[in-house]
Amino acid sequence: MKEIDTAPVVGEISRFPGTTPGRQPEDVYSAIQKINGIVKESSAWIAPLKYELAKVIIGQDHLIERLLVSLITGGHLLLEGLPGLAKTLAVKTLAKVIQTDFKRIQFTPDMLPADIIGTQIYNPRETGFEVKKGPIFSSIILADEINRAPAKVQSALLEAMQERQVTIGDESFTLPELFLVMATQNPIEQEGTYPLPEAQVDRFMLKVIVGYPSREQERMILDSYDQADSEIQVAPVCDPKDILQSREVCNTIYMDEKIRDYIVSLVHATREPEIFQLDIRGYIETGASPRATISLKAVSRCLAFLSGRGYVTPDDVKGAVADVMRHRLRISYEAEAEGISSEDIIRKILDTVPVP
Repeated sequence: MKEIDTAPVVGEISRFPGTTPGRQPEDVYSAIQKINGIVKESSAWIAPLKYELAKVIIGQDHLIERLLVSLITGGHLLLEGLPGLAKTLAVKTLAKVIQTDFKRIQFTPDMLPADIIGTQIYNPRETGFEVKKGPIFSSIILADEINRAPAKVQSALLEAMQERQVTIGDESFTLPELFLVMATQNPIEQEGTYPLPEAQVDRFMLKVIVGYPSREQERMILDSYDQADSEIQVAPVCDPKDILQSREVCNTIYMDEKIRDYIVSLVHATREPEIFQLDIRGYIETGASPRATISLKAVSRCLAFLSGRGYVTPDDVKGAVADVMRHRLRISYEAEAEGISSEDIIRKILDTVPVP
């Protein structure tokens, strides 16, 4: 893919930060049209990638889209679902269609932090310690069944996920530019699972619930595995350079001031629901963090990018809210007792907060 210069377009839009739809200068409309063209050009690899993923992953369109969102935004992804729903297979297949390094880490109760980040080993020849790097030093990390390891192991991921670096001994090491943690977890009701620390959960940009396929989709899965002895082959269609370039383009997508205010209102409704006449205060223990605000902006832009648009609409924001906020809302015991989930609260907020 050829280099795309986005600087002129960014400059044009930044001159009009407070404009609104219907009253924008012609220059802003012109800049948005330019972004539309750049978006279509820089997203040329997405259709082939979806095609390759669809060879293996059947009936999980939302999952595939969220994998792409995570890839383009650079935000970590948490997949939750029962065993056998292709969570691990989806991430492994994604890694195959991208020409980059990939490591799978199987989390178990007896793991140690050094099994992930590495450790210092004594070298008798040099009479000193040398660093042996762990599997975390890869572009794409599949943290399989992440909630089967105890909190001590989970803490080893905190620095890597937030600061994209790892400290071993007295030395800090920078992780690859295209560094992503794509984790799978079983529902916490299952035996042998540990709840993830809240500080770690908040570092996941998205939490996606993976459900069962429909009857028709399951029949397609059954038919596709007639040749179960031979693995379905997928071809690589892009490399990290394509993804990083798309990420740069995604950051230029225009977001109106009213859309930005809408994002802030949705997040604040989880902290101060009474401002929006929402009677849910007793159901929320803690509201969404500022990371939710930042993530909503990034994911909304990415959804616009995947739709081939150079501007964000309220529907993009609405489409992002559930996966961005479901794991950031800590519901109260009262809500649990009444069978109210974080998804129920999010739906009520979406129905109440005025849409621009």
